[in-house]
Amino acid sequence: MERAIIIVIDSMGIGAMPDCRDFGDVPECNTLKHVCEFNKGLKVPNMERMGLGLLGDFEGIKKVKNPTATVATLTELSKGKDTTTGHWEIAGLVSEKPFATYPDGFPKELIEKFIEETNCGGVLANIPASGTAIITELNEQHRQTKFPIVYTSADSVFQIAVDTDIIPLETLYDWCKIARKLLDEGDYNTARVIARPYKVIDGKPTRISKDRRDFSMVPKQTILNRIKDRGGKVIGIGKIEDIFSKSGITHAIHTGSNKEGLELTLKAVKRELPLEEIAYIKNQKYTDKEIIFTNLVDTDMLYGHRNDAAGYGKAIEEIDTYIKPIIDAMESLDILFITADHGCDPCVKGTDHTREKVPVIIYSKHMEPEGNVGEIEGFDYISNTIQDFI
Repeated sequence: MERAIIIVIDSMGIGAMPDCRDFGDVPECNTLKHVCEFNKGLKVPNMERMGLGLLGDFEGIKKVKNPTATVATLTELSKGKDTTTGHWEIAGLVSEKPFATYPDGFPKELIEKFIEETNCGGVLANIPASGTAIITELNEQHRQTKFPIVYTSADSVFQIAVDTDIIPLETLYDWCKIARKLLDEGDYNTARVIARPYKVIDGKPTRISKDRRDFSMVPKQTILNRIKDRGGKVIGIGKIEDIFSKSGITHAIHTGSNKEGLELTLKAVKRELPLEEIAYIKNQKYTDKEIIFTNLVDTDMLYGHRNDAAGYGKAIEEIDTYIKPIIDAMESLDILFITADHGCDPCVKGTDHTREKVPVIIYSKHMEPEGNVGEIEGFDYISNTIQDFI
């Protein structure tokens, strides 16, 4: 194989992990199953033909007899249920120690250092909260004080929200970089600092998704580093470069929606992306080895966390419409993986991620499909397969 294409449908879990209660979840959580039930079936003919329906009882997704791909259920080895943990394990890095969470907010000494180094004057909130709810609740106070809204969740995240008509976007990014530095210096073991810009549109505080940025811990060696170090290209689409803190990435482009991410992925597969415009490394002579790594975040960010099962279903159906064009554009020595990084069941109590198994669909024009090969330990099955073939 020469190119691996990894498409992560963010949070599309397919059933609770055995240890889900340790993470505050219920055994009934099953993101894809419940989204299918809520919508009385989903229309995903391309993933259906590939064998997605063989991985569970998903209303509207048939169990085909002769799937065109190999499918499996992956269980997570890492101790977590968040984006960073899931993606790192997909890339071959198993996190045996869970990232820290802050159910009572961040320590006083950290917040005091943050206020001092950013010169922001103070912060609002410093509690676990739903992002959409907290900016609605504190918007007026934020506008009056110009203090950033700092909050967390059940995940290991330090989130900073500001109205960018009040605080410039670049200032928000600078504050996030300072928070990242303080967290790393203090060994707070926090996975991500997330910039959450918003604007008041028609009287309603509205998050500006395209300007969101994640400032992650730097991972140790992954399959991305190994491909890059051998002279290959690693193209991150969506928030991939943020999740890996640019480590192992040679080219990257942020996206404002799943549709944009899918369009860019299709262009990358067709070799139509102007890579020189999005490269970190200039004037590099590359080998033919390549990873195209795409995160499709809308399922999680816009629908899972907001308990919007209808929107979640539509997002999956939209993704499916791009699968055939991507397959048609693949070259004979390409291998495609369609997977997820955790769950975020919109039909169970709460708005946080859920600790779930994930699907993997594997397709190549060069390989015979094997149908459902069962349950496999480790999301790193994907990186191990890439290592074997690339």
